[in-house]
This record gives sequence, C-alpha cells and structure tokens, in this order.
Amino acid sequence: MHPLLFLENAYFPPHVTYAWFLAIALSVLSFLAARRLSIYPGRFQNVMEVIIGGFDALLNEIMGHNGRRFFPLIATLGIFILTANLLGIIPGFESPTSSINTTAALAIVVFLSTHVVGVRTHGVKYFKQFMGPVWWLTPLMVPIEIISHFSRPLSLTFRLFGNIKGEDIVLLVVLFLVPTLVPLPVFILMIFTSLIQTVVFMLLAMMYISGAMEEGH
Repeated sequence: MHPLLFLENAYFPPHVTYAWFLAIALSVLSFLAARRLSIYPGRFQNVMEVIIGGFDALLNEIMGHNGRRFFPLIATLGIFILTANLLGIIPGFESPTSSINTTAALAIVVFLSTHVVGVRTHGVKYFKQFMGPVWWLTPLMVPIEIISHFSRPLSLTFRLFGNIKGEDIVLLVVLFLVPTLVPLPVFILMIFTSLIQTVVFMLLAMMYISGAMEEGH
C-alpha cells in the first residue's frame, strides 16, 4: 500500500478510488459552471469557456467540420486525462493514469469508438481496408492490418501509463529525499509532461477516428 495516499481504502485499489474522486469533482464543477450561465461571465465561467473553446478549436483543426459531433468524447477524455495526470503532483494523491488499468480502459474506449464510427460511416465496406488494394494480397494484408490496429490501443496505453507512472515515482523520490522542499523545476516538468501526454492522447484519438471516416474504405 502507498504510505502517503489520503483516500486509500481496503476495498478498491487507489487508481479506482481517485478516478471516482475525479469523476465526482469534475461533475460538480461542470454543474456549478453551467447552472448560472451569463452573457457577462464571471471568472469561473470565463475559465470554463476558454477550456471548452480550446477543445472545440482543436477538434475543428484536426477533424474539420465533422469533428464537432465527437466533442463530448474527445473533451471528456482530454479533461479527465489532464486532471488525472495533474492530480498525482499533489502530495497525498495518486494519478489514476499512473495505473495501466486506467490507461488501458481509456485506450479501449478510443479503439472501440474508432471502429464503431467506421462501420456506421461506411457500413460493411469498412472492413475492406483489412484486405488490401487487390484480392491476391488479402492473405498478407489481413494479419498486417489486424496487428496494426491492435497496436494502437497498446501504444496509447503504455505511452500514457509509462510517462505518468514515471512522474509519480520521481515525485515520491524527491519527497523522501527533500521532504521540506520540492524543487520548482520538478513541478514545472511534471505539469508540462502531463499536458503533453494529454494532447498526444487526444490527437491520436482524433486521427484514428478521422481515419475511420475517410472515403478510402
């Protein structure tokens, strides 16, 4: 058991406890932000509008006009992953994304969403991409395409898990070695890494979904 965690219990592993903690906290913040929307927004509404506007702009840039219908999925992934990454910076808390179970669950959501979108867009023709451009290449292309597609969730899982787990280990070591002072550069590096990993996960998710909608299928 982790010696520093505040919300640790005997019934659920830490990554589950902190994932639920984040889900509840984000739900409460969303409710507070949306219950009193104003034409002349206050500071809290301004912050939320900037965040939502940033996600919307990124979706439109990467996915074009079709991107807006995937806003709930991509924005939810982005906000959860970013806050989950940053949570581990606070002493006594653990990043849910430092567990491979959490990152695998997120990657599976993207994997399934990609193929559901592909089938809904192209129908049965979507599966022609696994067969290659000509029929006589099918025995070669099918295993290659299957391996390629299954490598996507593996890549998403291990990239996010490895970076955030590494951050948590570094922070724990620093806290034990210098308990009264955590160097500012360590915090800055962890915040930067958390942000970059969130953006990378979102970009790859958008690229996979956009690829499933392309007319080449």
